[in-house]
Amino acid sequence: MEILTGSYHRLGAQADDDGVNFAVFSENAARIELCLFDADGNDTGRVDLPERSGPIWHGYIPGLSAGCRYGYRAHGVYAPERGHRFNPNKLLLDPYARALDGAFVQSDALYGFDLRAAEEDLSFDGRDSAPFVPKSVVVPHVGRLGTGPRLRTPWEETVIYEAHVKGLTKQFEAVDAPLRGTYDALGHPAVVAHLRALGVTAVELLPVQTILDEGFLADKGLVNYWGYSPIAYFVPDVRYAGPAGIVGFRDAVRRLHDAGIEVLLDVVYNHTAEADHRGPTVSYRGLDNASYYRLQRGRPRFYADETGCGHTLNTAHPFVARMVLDSLRYWVEEMEVDGFRFDLATALGREANGFEAGAGLLDSMTQDPVLSAVKLIAEPWDIGPGGYRLGGFPFPFGEWNDRFRDDVRKFWRGDDRGAHGLAARLLGSAELFDEGGRAAWSSVNLITAHDGFTLADTTAYNEKHNEANQEDNRDGHEANYSDNCGVEGPSDDPEILARRARRRRNLLTTLFVSQGTPMLLAGDEIANSQGGNNNAYCQDNDIGWIDWPNADRDLLAFVCRLTALRRAHPALRQARFLHGRVRAEDGQADVIWRAFDGGAMNWRDPGLGVVCLRVRGSAEAAEHALIDDDVFLAFNAQQRDRSLALPEAPEGRHWLRCLDTAAPDEPERRVREMESVPAESVVVFALTDNGKIE
Repeated sequence: MEILTGSYHRLGAQADDDGVNFAVFSENAARIELCLFDADGNDTGRVDLPERSGPIWHGYIPGLSAGCRYGYRAHGVYAPERGHRFNPNKLLLDPYARALDGAFVQSDALYGFDLRAAEEDLSFDGRDSAPFVPKSVVVPHVGRLGTGPRLRTPWEETVIYEAHVKGLTKQFEAVDAPLRGTYDALGHPAVVAHLRALGVTAVELLPVQTILDEGFLADKGLVNYWGYSPIAYFVPDVRYAGPAGIVGFRDAVRRLHDAGIEVLLDVVYNHTAEADHRGPTVSYRGLDNASYYRLQRGRPRFYADETGCGHTLNTAHPFVARMVLDSLRYWVEEMEVDGFRFDLATALGREANGFEAGAGLLDSMTQDPVLSAVKLIAEPWDIGPGGYRLGGFPFPFGEWNDRFRDDVRKFWRGDDRGAHGLAARLLGSAELFDEGGRAAWSSVNLITAHDGFTLADTTAYNEKHNEANQEDNRDGHEANYSDNCGVEGPSDDPEILARRARRRRNLLTTLFVSQGTPMLLAGDEIANSQGGNNNAYCQDNDIGWIDWPNADRDLLAFVCRLTALRRAHPALRQARFLHGRVRAEDGQADVIWRAFDGGAMNWRDPGLGVVCLRVRGSAEAAEHALIDDDVFLAFNAQQRDRSLALPEAPEGRHWLRCLDTAAPDEPERRVREMESVPAESVVVFALTDNGKIE
């Protein structure tokens, strides 16, 4: 087989009119062997990459073309005590592969050591893993789908909908059965129509990059349903491929874009599917374990585990960081996604001395001309030392705000000092984010997410019920701040059902009237339940799929009303933080706290359960962007109705009662100076010069 030196400039396999250039990173290998395969997986030839430029091994084979299948074998020392785990008997995926042919087959041959040996990973396994590993595939350059401008929905107008490709569509009745659970279904007109009617502006998809299921799940007959086990960062997972194959992903993105809906990806660059020192050798570990992963100081046989998954990807290494950046740009430029949510993002900012907001990878993202222009969202924690970093990420990152979730839940279940936590969250958690010119949208507010109880289960369970995960209910969050409203689990008591329904409306309303970026968990709009399972990561079944046949259509209508309310009132979605500063044009503060009787709030009361907040345009906004909107919010977590004294309306204007969670079907109406706020409810008022007084 003729092989030329080729080029090191682009990593991966690049086809041109005359052949294919192969380039792969390995700082510590002694040599890299390229293996070619036919369509049946048969080995058709092996050849060493002939040239090394720095840490990049490369070669060019004339006559090859797109579609050829390949893999690598890395030669070097097998010395786990020194951090090296080279084993040329293991076929390795190209980290830059754009497509894979075949699937992983669970086998002991995937491991670089003998699983039967006394010290396991210190042993060496000589079996060939090629029959059990998918083959990397050379693909032609694709390019952008279209030539028009990107959507770039402003952050302050963004409403995020977190969804799983399969879970969202598997039981969606308006989608043809063969398409359900696939990329094709994600872009189906009925699904797109639902999202448009719901009023969301962005779909945030749980991981769609190719994964490898963990062996311990396979032993139980389970799978990694959520997909937080990546092995190929450039390849859409074939698990969701329908009739159109993985091209269906690009088609779905296009259809969502045509509807004005952005697509964000949940990405996992903090760890891979290769797990800890007892895990398989299928790509990164075999190519250069000591470079790709963070190893323990003084004990390089073992991994630094800041993720809880056995190891941590070493994104402080320049070539690992380059892989992450190249992958992100690929999804933006060729798959046309509009942004990313970074799982356990603190791990991405870890340097030699711990987390740094100015870490190399984070700096690169914020300076990159492609990536800095899309939405970047951090899950601002990992499990390592000093790993909780909420509010610590640089502009322009948004951040998942778990304090919003916890404080809002605490308020509505009646915890002491619940009102104090609620107050901070309503104003965008300024104490966490108002620094360095960051905007209020930096707080991505959520009351639920894929990880934890659904909204319905938050109001129906006090305890988690994860028995189906086969871990004796030990897994999942313990601190759920949930309230079953009187009975654990399903109930046919009308009073309990009514109270749960109102609690759900209260939680959702609080989410949509708060400053920051709201994120809605798919299925919460129809009261989807997971039967109390708060860690359904391995439940690719009715537990993890949204139960569309039993949808709560009344709640769906209410959520549509909430998103319309937020769109109609820019005071609820400001970029600037509100601090009670006086607005020059009328001499009144931009935010005012009031008691129900019109007096001052008694913040000293730990049992305070009623809160009133008047929100106007920020006093700091530039004059040309001044928000002429005035909204008054009344929160009553007590179990009795309360009389409310409304602020005096300016001459010629009146208060409009826009929404009442105790009367979700009540139309808007103009009101007088005194109003009633029912027990356990939220009522929203807005100034208007229209409408009839009733």
